[in-house]
Amino acid sequence: MSRPVVLSNGRLFVGLDDNGLVHDFYYPYVGLDNLTNARSVPHKIGVWVDGTFSWIDDGSWDISLDFEERALISKVKISSHKLKVTLEMSDFVDKEYDALIRRIRVTNQDELDHEVRLFMHQVFEISRRGRADTALYVPDDHYILDYKGRCCLLIAGKFVDGGDYDQYAVGSFNVEGREGTFKDAEDGELSNNPVEHGGVDSIIRFARRIRAGSSYDVDYWVAAADSQYEAQKVHTYLKHYDIGERQEAVRIKWHEWITPALERLHKVSSQEHYKAITKSLLVIKAHCDERGSILASGDSSIFNYWRDYYCYCWPRDACYAIWPLIRLGLYDEAKNFFIFAKDTLNREGYMMHKYQPDRAIGSTWHPLIHNRSKELAIQEDETASIIFMLGVYYSESQDEAFIQSFYDSFIAPCAHFICHYIDRQTGLPHASYDLWEQKFLTTTYTVSTVIAGLDNAVKFAKMTEHVEDARLWQDAANDMRSHLNKLFHPDSYFRKGFLYDNEGTITYDNVVDISSLYGPYMFSGLALDDEMIIKTAEVVKNKLVDAVPVGGVVRYEHDDYFLNNKIFLGNPWIVCTLWYAQYLLAVKQKEEALKYIEWSLTRQLSSGIFSEQFDPEKGTPQGVAPLVWSHAEIINTLLDYYDS
Repeated sequence: MSRPVVLSNGRLFVGLDDNGLVHDFYYPYVGLDNLTNARSVPHKIGVWVDGTFSWIDDGSWDISLDFEERALISKVKISSHKLKVTLEMSDFVDKEYDALIRRIRVTNQDELDHEVRLFMHQVFEISRRGRADTALYVPDDHYILDYKGRCCLLIAGKFVDGGDYDQYAVGSFNVEGREGTFKDAEDGELSNNPVEHGGVDSIIRFARRIRAGSSYDVDYWVAAADSQYEAQKVHTYLKHYDIGERQEAVRIKWHEWITPALERLHKVSSQEHYKAITKSLLVIKAHCDERGSILASGDSSIFNYWRDYYCYCWPRDACYAIWPLIRLGLYDEAKNFFIFAKDTLNREGYMMHKYQPDRAIGSTWHPLIHNRSKELAIQEDETASIIFMLGVYYSESQDEAFIQSFYDSFIAPCAHFICHYIDRQTGLPHASYDLWEQKFLTTTYTVSTVIAGLDNAVKFAKMTEHVEDARLWQDAANDMRSHLNKLFHPDSYFRKGFLYDNEGTITYDNVVDISSLYGPYMFSGLALDDEMIIKTAEVVKNKLVDAVPVGGVVRYEHDDYFLNNKIFLGNPWIVCTLWYAQYLLAVKQKEEALKYIEWSLTRQLSSGIFSEQFDPEKGTPQGVAPLVWSHAEIINTLLDYYDS
């Protein structure tokens, strides 16, 4: 299940599922911790009309989800033909307070008057196993507090025209044979049970009689804080002041953030393209923690059928995420990430596989031993990509002072590491894990990014008058370029890579991989008319492009990641399809490139969210949605298209 709407303020991140229900709730970092209870169980919304009850995720409701084009404010409409009720929700995360706020309009679509009761349910998992939380009703200020230790979640609401919810219930969730206190709502009445501990959930009720064709409006909020006192301060403000003003302040904040980018989009003539860019900018920004981490995806649904989720900061993914922001004059997120990278850099001068948003090292499946030899569990392209992206940042911003502040603490250590992490027998980087995180070898893609990183390090060394560094790194980059042909297959394409072992044996991996075209084209410095690039593009076109029934570009031959039917070559990816489109634009095949841009655009969700990949036969989304990298590539490709 995807997250067609994501909301964030850089500390609190909320993902709404296909039913418009809260399914991910990360605090106090974007991506850490996810406080929802079990990744397959969302918060619920129920409606009771004159004795008939329905949950909005029971399959009987018509649901449309979207968010504003220039602000992370949802536009959700949910209708029941059976109950003749419509809910219209406008959701946002406050810019100042760590609070999810939902304004809900409940409309009676019938020709008769009815009593309509709205039930708002929430189920959090604050403690690690969901067995040590407490939820209780606080009568003094009419709210529910769900807490464990320093994490407090306060739930409350009000009618916009005055008045509060009239019933509540707190109970056990998914423990001791109890399904959850949300079941208490199905007869239209709540028990007003005031406290429970262990695995807990809670629910509140708003009830009013509505005339035919009329509505009532409800404001509902969940405030997050590190103490009851701080959460209650937010609650008091929201209870006594106009929520509409808070929403407008959030809208203005988002408009102010995106305006510098909009001023650079004057060439974009297609409204569809313009909308894809602006919405993708918002999705990327939503995944940026204010302390520098950039999440690969906030969609935790993958956790239900995979070993882990994408709620980490991969240095490579983060570099791709900030690339379009830099091109459009949005520099703060890039600078924050660069600081994050500097603070997490290993003292030997390399980046680890991935990181938690709080700067701790993320989980990995890369061992420290390969073929009985000690090895680093890294992907060297991630280290090189940051130096490359610092070059992109400087080219756009001309912020020399920032670059100088990074020279001794980041640029020089990374470049020196890269220069020493070379197999002298091949003249190319020692093996590390490939960008797809699956194979340990020296890949064409990694070599290309290392060359690009060293090229930019040379520029920075000259800028800061480190002459010897510049000479050393330039010699290393030039030497690697001269050895690129060792990665070129006799059948005329850049192979995936090779492994040079301790006995001096080279074992080649001859798989055709889209990254073996994109890497040399984008990073290595080879000319576009170089025969090695031209021949590789021909092989990629014949092997990977439109190689499955739904079209698009697969990552590499026989890619089985999320592949449901192995008769196909692999799943097509948004990133890979747009990489190919970028290459076509670079070689002046604009009309051909547009085909793959449009292929990608037709596969976005109705809200503008892009997933990671698709079933090769059915075209259904696979993997996470959104994937930040997909959104970054749609922006970069469209910018290239209008610049070509």
